[in-house]
Amino acid sequence: MTLKIGVIGTGMIGRDHTRRIQQVLAGVEVTALSDVNLDSARAVQADLCPDAQVFETGQDLIASDTVDAVLVCSWGATHEEYVLAAIAAGKPCFCEKPLATTAEGAKRIVDAEVAHGSRLVQVGFMRRYDVGYVALKKVVDSQIGAPIMVHAAHRNPTVPEQYVTPMAIHDTLIHEIDVFRWLLDDDYVSARVTFPRTCAASHAKLRDPQIVTLKTAKGTVINTEIFVNCKYGYDIQCQVVGEEGIASLPEPIAITKRLNATLQNEILTDWKDRFVDSYDVELTDFIKAATAGTAAGPSSWDGYMAAVTSDACVTAQEDEGALVEISYPARPALYN
Repeated sequence: MTLKIGVIGTGMIGRDHTRRIQQVLAGVEVTALSDVNLDSARAVQADLCPDAQVFETGQDLIASDTVDAVLVCSWGATHEEYVLAAIAAGKPCFCEKPLATTAEGAKRIVDAEVAHGSRLVQVGFMRRYDVGYVALKKVVDSQIGAPIMVHAAHRNPTVPEQYVTPMAIHDTLIHEIDVFRWLLDDDYVSARVTFPRTCAASHAKLRDPQIVTLKTAKGTVINTEIFVNCKYGYDIQCQVVGEEGIASLPEPIAITKRLNATLQNEILTDWKDRFVDSYDVELTDFIKAATAGTAAGPSSWDGYMAAVTSDACVTAQEDEGALVEISYPARPALYN
């Protein structure tokens, strides 16, 4: 059986997922495309999937008999409506982050999926599929004792002028928010944000860098540096301090060179290169589950928890140094 996929949103990530499905993965094909810019959808059609049908709206694509499952890769504000439509149609749906732009929107998706009675949604938190994080989790779960602290960093070489302070949470830290819940098997109870001196490469609407401190229900304290104008490269760091030892996220594979009287290791500059393999694995997971009419991996509940935590972190940004408490409703049985 070949799973027929409809892709909504044919920008950078939508095009890349379409390429992945058509050229890398097995047992699946893109049969439908849609984008608010129809020329973009037609360009992807011409380049990657000439037999696919282009739909004027995402809703039309979801309703089509030519689509078994849906990939939502459009801009964030549209995610909620498309995911809800996929659930209503009973079709498995992979949604790039964020699941919704508000916690209330994410909760509506959770409620709809619970009412449906089975999982249909996978959220695109790809770090759970990264070989380095998977290896780190195995060590954290079994070798270093109970986690006491986490020291982490998320550094980008630069960001565009339209990137503003809250985006450091909603667009950048969102990945750490999810992966630390998974890594530690724990939920958050509070957030605090501290701003060091703003770097010279920043601009008037962005305070950069910043340090976000999260505390978990089991008492682990997580300090994450967000520095999106670090200049030197795209650098993801994570060190877990346990009661019996310390475990660190491995560096991406790079050749060490002795050249021009220096010892050199290349540092990546593009997030797509850092996590390229994890995208293949996460979509393989989605395809396997969707072929059976269900979903696997990060759930709507995980997307909702990330949204609630993100909102708390943005509130903490607005009152530097203040402790913002985080609370969640009871987890529905569907996500246990």
